[in-house]
Amino acid sequence: MDFQRALSYCITSSTHPNTTEPYRGKVREVYTLNNQTLGILVTDRISAFDFIMRQAIPFKGQILNQLAEFGFERVSHIVPNHILEVPHPNVTIAKKCVPIPIEVVIRAHLTGHAWRTYKNGERSLCGVHLPEGLNEHDPLPNPILTPATKASEGHDEDISEQEILTQDIVSSSLWSEIRETAFELFRTGQQVACEQGLILVDTKYEFGLFEDKLTLIDEVHTTDSSRYFYADGFEQRQKDRQPQKQLSKEFLREWLMKNDFQGLEGQSLPDLPDSFRIEVYERYAQLYEQLTGSSFSPTLIEDINSDLQTVFSPYLD
Repeated sequence: MDFQRALSYCITSSTHPNTTEPYRGKVREVYTLNNQTLGILVTDRISAFDFIMRQAIPFKGQILNQLAEFGFERVSHIVPNHILEVPHPNVTIAKKCVPIPIEVVIRAHLTGHAWRTYKNGERSLCGVHLPEGLNEHDPLPNPILTPATKASEGHDEDISEQEILTQDIVSSSLWSEIRETAFELFRTGQQVACEQGLILVDTKYEFGLFEDKLTLIDEVHTTDSSRYFYADGFEQRQKDRQPQKQLSKEFLREWLMKNDFQGLEGQSLPDLPDSFRIEVYERYAQLYEQLTGSSFSPTLIEDINSDLQTVFSPYLD
């Protein structure tokens, strides 16, 4: 594969002449094909600190789309999901669900946002108490649920479970179902990761309702929604206070912080060098192969708009 050429063919946006304007998220572009069906394009855009980078990552969308398909298959016995078919490397045809505006984040280790909060002296995250005496990446006594409001644009905001119920975002019975389902999904995700020599550190789930049934949407246990450590050597690295070998977007956040960007007011978003963009692709491909046990074969897409016309046509009213 000519990766220098691939850098010029990253999928960053799309159009379709026979549908309304899609919802454009940070990574996905979601087209309404009919009253019950969505066409979801997974682009090569990448975000961190709730900002979309100006440069995209070659084949990242394909990796995420296929990782999501793999992840949904592995948890299909727990809760229905939105996938109808995956007819294209970058496209999923899905049920049109009513989204629940909460990101359900499960954390098993004191890492990332949780560690930054803890390091600043706080001992409560989304209403959950954090014990004293922990170091970065230490396992928590038990996995915790730390929800966030799902923002249509800008920053997602931490919220406690009590606030979700007080603000009547969802009913108490639906929240109980979401909570129980999320922990069961996480346990299965941990098992899948363990089988491949990985530790599922934290992840986020998104849910919707389809015909009034709780349905798992968006993605599950992918590189964009999850953080993984390598199991081999984890305990020794913790004992020696060494950085953990991980597969996640955290390395992008770390690169941005080294380049003086954390999404704060007054900071300038840096450009991603081509060499770093290829490195990011290699890390995504590595996780795909590590997690699925299969090799990733990229497909160069030269005209995504033409492809969308072909794969969407059977579903258009």
